[in-house]
Amino acid sequence: MEARLDLFASPLAARVLKHIGSAGRAVADSGLPGTTQELVKIRASQINGCGFCTDMHTKDAAAAGETPVRLNLVAAWREATVFTEAERAALELTEQGTRLADAAGGVGDEAWANAAEHYDEDQLVALISLIAVINAYNRVNVINRQPAGDYRPGQFG
Repeated sequence: MEARLDLFASPLAARVLKHIGSAGRAVADSGLPGTTQELVKIRASQINGCGFCTDMHTKDAAAAGETPVRLNLVAAWREATVFTEAERAALELTEQGTRLADAAGGVGDEAWANAAEHYDEDQLVALISLIAVINAYNRVNVINRQPAGDYRPGQFG
């Protein structure tokens, strides 16, 4: 697979991605647990078929100490016993927030209420912002056919 454009060489792409990255840094610095953040990024990337982001976030999570068992079970989190109830609520919100076009009513009240049981208002803002940010990155990379596999943990700072 070869990328359609070299986004890393494009001044316009650099400016656009800088702004998306700024939003991502605001979320990273929030009170939302880092482990939850990585799980959300991995699950949205899996749903969107973004190999580049799936590669990046699984490697970053592993480098941060995430276990192979949990990483291998993110796609099947409903059947897995290795995630906390809070992580499960975040993963459900991620799925519904990522599959907006597939869900007639958008994010359901039950998924929202479940997330609100585990996260305070600032964490919920961070969670929905993170879902939006990773979906933006996924779309840029999928549309561009950004190849996956060569990412090194921490490569982008």
